[in-house]
Amino acid sequence: MSPQSTSKKIPRSIEKRAEILRSAAAAFHRRGYTGASVREIADALHMTKSNLYYYFKNKEEMLYFCHDYSLDLLLDLLAEVDQDDRPPDVKLRRLVEGFVHMIIDELHGNALTLDIQELSPRLLRKVIAKRDRFEHGFRALIQEGIEQGIFPPGDPKLLTFAILGAVNWITRWFDPRGAASSDTIARTFADFIRAGLTNAGLRTKTGRAHYRSGV
Repeated sequence: MSPQSTSKKIPRSIEKRAEILRSAAAAFHRRGYTGASVREIADALHMTKSNLYYYFKNKEEMLYFCHDYSLDLLLDLLAEVDQDDRPPDVKLRRLVEGFVHMIIDELHGNALTLDIQELSPRLLRKVIAKRDRFEHGFRALIQEGIEQGIFPPGDPKLLTFAILGAVNWITRWFDPRGAASSDTIARTFADFIRAGLTNAGLRTKTGRAHYRSGV
């Protein structure tokens, strides 16, 4: 299920900002932050530059809100999952599915891989703070599963980075014209990650993850 399907009715002004962000994210991803122009973003939306500046004061603000908007969606998803009283492996599945949908369906999957270093130090700190909140929440969920014996002993931080890295890499190969829908990809990733973490063959008493021979 995509993040949009559970959201409340969004005011038109916010919807328009999100529409602009999708166009900006696509342009930044296609041409890079430096190469993409405000006119290109406006033209794609059949807007004038002056109309676009009504919503965002400059290109850096668009880049910042691309990251901020995506991270807010992820933090909202994390908050919903945290309130779920089901086992950690079920919550992890829901979190991964929602994350994949955000990557593919929101901002065309580009926002979290955009040129973050182009932001000013002040805006960069704000983005990193939200990104860290999501990573820490993800890590806490894995730690919960380890403590309950549902997941094998291991380093929650490394496991989190492995999962987030796999999902973020979707932006490198996903083609909307391909046969796999976002639902299929989300379900496949969630099933694979959940199965990998709950597989008894990965459990060790030392806390180190070992792969079975031949895998």
